[in-house]
Amino acid sequence: MSGGLAIGVDIGGTKVAAGTVDASGRILRRARRDTPERSSSPRVVEDTIVDAVEELLADAEQQGEEIVALGVGAAGFVGADRATVVFAPHLSWRDEPLRDALRARFRRTITVDNDANAAAWAESRFGAARGETHVAMITLGTGIGGALLFDGVLQRGRHGIAGEFGHMQVVPDGIRCECGNRGCWEQYASGNALVREARGLMSARSPVAEDLLERVGGDPSRLAGPLVTEAAREGDPTARELLAEVGHWLGVGLANLAAAFDPGMFVVGGGVSAAGDLLLEPARLAYRRHLPGRGYRPEAQIVAAALGPDAGLIGAADLARAEN
Repeated sequence: MSGGLAIGVDIGGTKVAAGTVDASGRILRRARRDTPERSSSPRVVEDTIVDAVEELLADAEQQGEEIVALGVGAAGFVGADRATVVFAPHLSWRDEPLRDALRARFRRTITVDNDANAAAWAESRFGAARGETHVAMITLGTGIGGALLFDGVLQRGRHGIAGEFGHMQVVPDGIRCECGNRGCWEQYASGNALVREARGLMSARSPVAEDLLERVGGDPSRLAGPLVTEAAREGDPTARELLAEVGHWLGVGLANLAAAFDPGMFVVGGGVSAAGDLLLEPARLAYRRHLPGRGYRPEAQIVAAALGPDAGLIGAADLARAEN
């Protein structure tokens, strides 16, 4: 694994976060852009990535630093070729040759991986999962991403798209998902789920949502997940209840994953994980309640990502450096 500086880019449903990362996983400089609307063309998303990376490359040149690698973590199904985004539920990518498109713009080696794979790699190398041999990473943001890392090796699957846990069905004939199916896990345990439920209460003018309505000036469309977390931390009972419900569904899904993969640790990252134990304690309770063979088998730890929302870009940079 080579040293030197690398740029990592984490492409999510709401933001493109980029950073210059050193060999110890430390972010030296950052650039951030809003993710284009879902209806935007792949070229528009590509331009957004290029704009953020060019800012960091210019900064590095000004500082006399060499960038040895560039890695991208994409919120979507990345094919086995590590070059193509086969499908992205929250973006317009369909069989998008992202690696080659970016390589043509930057004229340098570029690696592409799923954003949750990148986050799992970072947490294993620098964060909460150091020393654990069997790790399952869950990223809670606009949707739910996932990754498996066993004995230091990312488990990408035969076709490269393992870990799309957010699209496991947990409620038959449940809420319609962007992937085309119904009842997917991310419709119940993601940032979108949290905001949808809160806005539903607000739009109905429920008295239990008065505090949340006041925080957005009476306009439910202005509500975002971090505001719900903030209200919960400040004691709002409805915000706490909403987070507990998301946490419950998180725990149900983790129990299913434990049955399939038996990891030693679940690392929960992404923006929603900023709620900490307001989310994770209900998840741990639901996990224990739904775990097959409960009481007769070891339980995996459920911990918050140590690197927070930075895990994806740190991992993307470090994976690129490792493969450089």
